[in-house]
Amino acid sequence: MSGPSLAELRTEGQPPSVLARLNDEHWAGRLYMRKLSPYPNWVFARLGLSPNMVTAVMIVVGLGGGLATAFGGLGTAVIAAVAIQIHLLLDCSDGELARWSGKTSASGIFLDRVGHYLTDGALLTGLGIRAQGHLTLSGGWVSAGLGAALLALIVKAETDSVVVARANFGLNGGHADEALAPRSSGLALARRLASALRVHRIIQATELSLLILAAAIADTVRGGLLATHVLLAGCLVVAGAMVLAHLVAIMASGRLK
Repeated sequence: MSGPSLAELRTEGQPPSVLARLNDEHWAGRLYMRKLSPYPNWVFARLGLSPNMVTAVMIVVGLGGGLATAFGGLGTAVIAAVAIQIHLLLDCSDGELARWSGKTSASGIFLDRVGHYLTDGALLTGLGIRAQGHLTLSGGWVSAGLGAALLALIVKAETDSVVVARANFGLNGGHADEALAPRSSGLALARRLASALRVHRIIQATELSLLILAAAIADTVRGGLLATHVLLAGCLVVAGAMVLAHLVAIMASGRLK
């Protein structure tokens, strides 16, 4: 089967504008996933897979990670962490494949966003079921997981709603990086502090899957589910705080100007 070389995939799929992104590029992507992603793309291109097909697989794998999380034990936490790493790899691959093939599309962006919503929500929901101690759809810890998932999705919706609001008002979809900075010095300081602590990442799939694995190891060593309970409680608190903080940050910045 003929197809592009790895060098071509890197050149076309990873232009400097992509590698230089800070706000839109995950740290794991910059650290190692962008180095790995050309290899599966080499296979995808030869199989004739479209970028949207890769995104669909990404969604399925992400949901699988959430499902594995719902089951107790250390082994399922390992499976979930591996699934989310594959999810992240495919998240890099679909965009690179689209740029190489010239098949970038609004539908691809839409599917990618939906995939992140579903994966983050599934992982937090799965964590709630895991914290309950057995497979069930009821109980206090399950409700906490569902609540954290809902709040985390609201944070994502706030971000995406900026683009919707700008488009509906006749502004272009993007904004300059300086527009992210709050106009108030106090809020700007709070934003820098939050950015430095990275606490918000506790409710994002990649970091959360690793924290779930760490909690599972701790629970296996000491017995019980204390570490998992503490993690879920932290997710709920952070997600709730983020809904309000993110809303205030958006309104106080120039993103809607």
